[in-house]
Amino acid sequence: MRIGVLTGGGDCPGLNAVIRAIVRKGESVHGDEILGFIDSWDGVLAQTFIRLDISSMRGMLPKGGTIIGTKRGSPFDHDDGIDRVRRCFDEQRLDGLVVIGGNGSLTVASMIHEQTGLPIVGVPKTIDNDIIGTDVTFGFHTSVQIATDAIDRLHTTAESHNRVIVVEVMGRDAGWIAAYAGIAGGATVILVPEIPFDIADVCEVIERRHQRGRYASIAVVAEGSVPVEGTMARREYALDAIGRPRLGGIGVDIAAEIERRTGIEARIVQIGHVQRGGTPTAYDRVLSTRFGLAAIDAVHDGAWGQMVALNGTEIERVPLEETVGRIKTVDLELLRDVAQVFYG
Repeated sequence: MRIGVLTGGGDCPGLNAVIRAIVRKGESVHGDEILGFIDSWDGVLAQTFIRLDISSMRGMLPKGGTIIGTKRGSPFDHDDGIDRVRRCFDEQRLDGLVVIGGNGSLTVASMIHEQTGLPIVGVPKTIDNDIIGTDVTFGFHTSVQIATDAIDRLHTTAESHNRVIVVEVMGRDAGWIAAYAGIAGGATVILVPEIPFDIADVCEVIERRHQRGRYASIAVVAEGSVPVEGTMARREYALDAIGRPRLGGIGVDIAAEIERRTGIEARIVQIGHVQRGGTPTAYDRVLSTRFGLAAIDAVHDGAWGQMVALNGTEIERVPLEETVGRIKTVDLELLRDVAQVFYG
């Protein structure tokens, strides 16, 4: 078979490991020819690609980023976009396309499959871990480990100066990174997009902790966190190229409010894109490899319109349409029954 592969949306540790597994099994077991489309759907529309083989993927297992590039955007952004996708399938004689992406990319993949019947298989990826249908997405555990390592280091400098340090992590609509890294790093407070926060409650927890003689506090904040209406000014964000708020900076506002209200010196650390970069953890390398192998199996089984997913310890298939327009939010019991026990 002649199979196309693309990576869409933000970069994510483990992308190259998925591609490597697709290529390895596709070429060595099935005799497939694999085309890697450059810069996501742009490569499909322009028919720009590189041929991927076992030789070209050597050394890619631990390498971050994606060898074929990635980009946000969709064929639906162009009046003739879907026609150009069909043309690419025809002219490149594609038997199938594997789309490795997050909520946006998989939604586009599902819509194209539903509207055109083109043979597409999905692989879920995002550091945010917010895709419905899979217990975990690859890249999440790497991001959590990076954030946790930072929090561990920040504890000592916070203790040395009797400071509050606000650590802002990624998480637009779901606070999985903040929740896991906050618990693993022993945070004083964890704020997530799912639950609007009252800055007065945050300050109360911090003051109570310092009154007991604990002279440092770490507050972990997801970038998409918002205050309860009327409790604190809401930050205004510029929009990105696809009309979404360009998040980043809520931690700055929170740190300023904590210092103003409590009198305790506060600092802000924004981990930012460090969470996306670099080598994936062992867990994510294994999960990425399993997803890639399962994806090429799905292609040869003709499981079009399906996404590979982790359910418990097993890799299964889930209809792509289940992911459209939905996100997997943080289990609030995790915050209530685990994280909040350690607040303050």
